[in-house]
Amino acid sequence: MITRSAIRAEAARLRDMVEETGAQVVETPVLQPADLLLDLYGEDIRARAYVTSDALRGEQMLRPDFTVPVVQMHMEEGAEPARYTYSGEVFRRQEDDPDRANEYTQVGYELFARDAPEASDAEVFSFIFKLLQPLNLRAATGDIGVLTAAVEGLTTTTRRKQALMRHIWRPRRFRALIERFSGRAPVPESRAALLAADDPMADAPPLIGKRGLDEINNRIKALREDAATAPIAAGEVELIDAILSVRETSPYALERLRDIAVDMPAISGAVDRLAARLEALDNHGIDVSALDFEASYGRTQMEYYDGFVFGFYAESRPDLPAVASGGRYDALTRQLGQGREIPAVGGVIRPGLVLTLGGLT
Repeated sequence: MITRSAIRAEAARLRDMVEETGAQVVETPVLQPADLLLDLYGEDIRARAYVTSDALRGEQMLRPDFTVPVVQMHMEEGAEPARYTYSGEVFRRQEDDPDRANEYTQVGYELFARDAPEASDAEVFSFIFKLLQPLNLRAATGDIGVLTAAVEGLTTTTRRKQALMRHIWRPRRFRALIERFSGRAPVPESRAALLAADDPMADAPPLIGKRGLDEINNRIKALREDAATAPIAAGEVELIDAILSVRETSPYALERLRDIAVDMPAISGAVDRLAARLEALDNHGIDVSALDFEASYGRTQMEYYDGFVFGFYAESRPDLPAVASGGRYDALTRQLGQGREIPAVGGVIRPGLVLTLGGLT
């Protein structure tokens, strides 16, 4: 069994390697304000975070990851460009798999740079790729930006696009919305009855909770407007499905996405960025011809990724989670920057898994 002290020692060694790139070592509190994380991710985060509270500070969460507090720190006082590294424990609730760790150590590398974001993507990925090369891991990559660009390009209402964007990281819910907005799936009977009523609140019981009558009526009005909206065209749904089905080595994936972009020009910019990233990776010595790309990769991870995403896996141990993972999170800096923003990309390594697989030496 690998001891905690061995994991801490390996984490310190990995962090030192990141620091040698010029990254600044930072630390963040273990307890994070729950209201900030709830604002970012909604109530869903309660299913994967440990929540506590005290009389003075209100609800707190045991740190579910480092990225949010590091971004918050940078947006308050960081210079540009900036590189950071850190190590420490994160905590994730595990309600479905008792064998997965609910407390483990991460070592991270975060890069904030306004110029050449594709070059920054390549820098972070290639550093982790080369660091972990002795473990002979499979690298998986994707790009959330292609799908978000496709959603933004749909010929439908802003409200429907916003709903789809909120659920990009929840594939089942996203699919259900696509089916309903395209007319393939009927409106639920309970909602249909509500919308058909002349006065939906006529026989309602007394209001209980925080929602007032005006808010409820506005929601009903929005639902009625949505019900009257024309369905998303079948051709556009087919293009979304075509994007989600792309799963090739990177050059073939790029070629396929360029074909799709002919019929869906909205993704052209994202596809061009993918091409620039592959060129940058090649310049870092990565064999992109053997690099896997999956357009839907990363959609079940933390919801701050909005561009390039990646993970490294031990094919001989399919029972293990990603040994390392990361991605681009530009939108998070906008949310936390109070009017400022800066392109950012980062990745984390799990030193406990590195040791489980035999270590790097």
